[in-house]
Amino acid sequence: MSPNPSIQLREFVTGGDPAAQPAASIIVLHGLGADGSDFVPIAQELDLSAIGPVRFVFPNAPVQPVTINGGYEMRAWYDIYPPGADPAVPRQEDEAGLRLAQTIAQALIDREAGRGVPAERTVLMGFSQGCVVALMAGLRTPQRLAGLVGLSGYLALADRTASEVHAANRATPIFLAHGEADDVVVLERGTAARDALTALGYAVDWHSYPMGHSVCAEEVADLNAFLLRVLAPD
Repeated sequence: MSPNPSIQLREFVTGGDPAAQPAASIIVLHGLGADGSDFVPIAQELDLSAIGPVRFVFPNAPVQPVTINGGYEMRAWYDIYPPGADPAVPRQEDEAGLRLAQTIAQALIDREAGRGVPAERTVLMGFSQGCVVALMAGLRTPQRLAGLVGLSGYLALADRTASEVHAANRATPIFLAHGEADDVVVLERGTAARDALTALGYAVDWHSYPMGHSVCAEEVADLNAFLLRVLAPD
């Protein structure tokens, strides 16, 4: 059952037994114009056998018009507006869409808890737009998560973050990674997220790689190590 009538998802459990009770869950939010299947091959590259069975959940974002793409309808967690003429003026953000995406991510966390995997054994992860939503929801959820993973994204509603974060996740480990040649979400937006979260006292595990708006083998290896650490059995 999906957390929202408009949200479709796919999932799998590692270890070869789909009926096994997972020891942990990883919710993966895709980027703009992709779908839940986008990160399945990358998830399958991870070796989390030391943790036990892990359930990966890959939701599809709703289909909606995206302003920066000429109003073309595609899967998107929220709308994106073109940058203004003055780079000194903060870029307009789709706050309503971001808030809705936050509630969807929260529903996914609650869904895992209802199936026997508590929030403290759940990692919320996202790429690009999915990274934005993972940070948006993960910093604000009232349940402590095992970890947050943000790949090639940025911190939305940054001026509101300090006043809206929940104390439950003040100590939650955060993995942030970015391509040094990213021309979709430029590296500076990733480092700004890192710096803002570090200034708020979060433990940020930061990585950058010589790549564009994508994922590389070294990044997958670093992510694997992070997940093994934050999901290590008690």
